Amino acid sequence: MAVALHSFPDPGHDHRACFDGGLDAAVRICGANGLRLTRDRRHVLEVLLREHMAIGAYDIIERIDWGGRKRASSVVYRALDFLAASGLVHKLHSRHAFIACIHPGADHGAQFLICTQCEAVAEIADRAVERVVVGAARKAGFLVRRPVIEIDGLCPHCADAHA
Repeated sequence: MAVALHSFPDPGHDHRACFDGGLDAAVRICGANGLRLTRDRRHVLEVLLREHMAIGAYDIIERIDWGGRKRASSVVYRALDFLAASGLVHKLHSRHAFIACIHPGADHGAQFLICTQCEAVAEIADRAVERVVVGAARKAGFLVRRPVIEIDGLCPHCADAHA
């Protein structure tokens, strides 16, 4: 699978399709697997689907409409654990943050292109890259559990501005 041209969508794109598609996929995946997409889990996922950037747990807490309920980090962390285990979100370890998966429910490694200027994140799932990394790890006697790569740089929009 090659990098899609829309890995970094135009900043002015209609984001509703991204949001609706991600939410529809989550409902479908949870239903197919007998999992409950509770109100709290859905709210956390909605926060992540609103942006093409990684968001930390405490920022998620701030962005949720708690409807008069007390803010609870434990609720958000449990929701994030569920969403990650269900293949709906990824954790970017270098940023201590989370991002909605663009291939929800798929069992895949991923490569993340992280813009150090605007903080946009693009997820790619290039199987050739994954095979090379896993193969090199095996040669070193290492058993890969999560073939995720985080790459810092400039997105096309920020790179154009620097040109």
